[in-house]
Amino acid sequence: MVIIAEDSRFRTHHGIDPAEIADAVGIDQTKGWRGTIVAAWRHRDRLRGASTITQQLAKNLYLSSSRNPLRKVKEAVTALRLESALSKDRILELYLNVVEWGPGVWGADAASRAYFGVPASRVDESQAAALAATLPHPRTSNPMFRPDRMTARRDLILARYRGVEVDIPPAEETDTLQVPAIAPTPVESLPIEAPIPVDTTQDSVTAGRSASVSPPTAAASPAPYSWRGHPSRPAPPSRRARAP
Repeated sequence: MVIIAEDSRFRTHHGIDPAEIADAVGIDQTKGWRGTIVAAWRHRDRLRGASTITQQLAKNLYLSSSRNPLRKVKEAVTALRLESALSKDRILELYLNVVEWGPGVWGADAASRAYFGVPASRVDESQAAALAATLPHPRTSNPMFRPDRMTARRDLILARYRGVEVDIPPAEETDTLQVPAIAPTPVESLPIEAPIPVDTTQDSVTAGRSASVSPPTAAASPAPYSWRGHPSRPAPPSRRARAP
């Protein structure tokens, strides 16, 4: 869905899409690379929606969001270097994990959990299209804040995904409206009832320490011999009977 919405020729270009640049500035594509670059520089204020996924990744990783033309040149050079060093799948993976999907929401998995309460691997077609439609304006139109513009773009993405020939208009790069941060939906956890411990390790250690510190108890002395109800009086010596 993201490729359909953001960069339909992602699998075929090498970091820069001359055809997309030509469409953005409204020039004749038959002029070749040199003519495209010259015309793009003259109409550089129209290039905001012509960035490829690789260029957007280069901006997010290494550059600022400044609209200075020099930044666009650095972005293009960095995109070419990324394409020479990484595979298309790796570039797409990095882009999905670092791009902004809303105020304080970064990465596709965080966005799917924040907006729909499910991980990215469990979103359906409509939800995936909604996430892709959020990318151009993550702060001003997303599934939780002013979704009208996002919904209109989502329907175009779904139509293109299902084979309908529709034109998805280029999106702006910058988004300056400040909106409140979105509170992510808490992930449901499996409730586990722990048994009430009868004797824990800490209790055993504490009991052992108490036993080693406390003084030993003195053994009870035997009670004195009692003779005719007088416990303090010793017993008389026994007398042997004499033989008659």
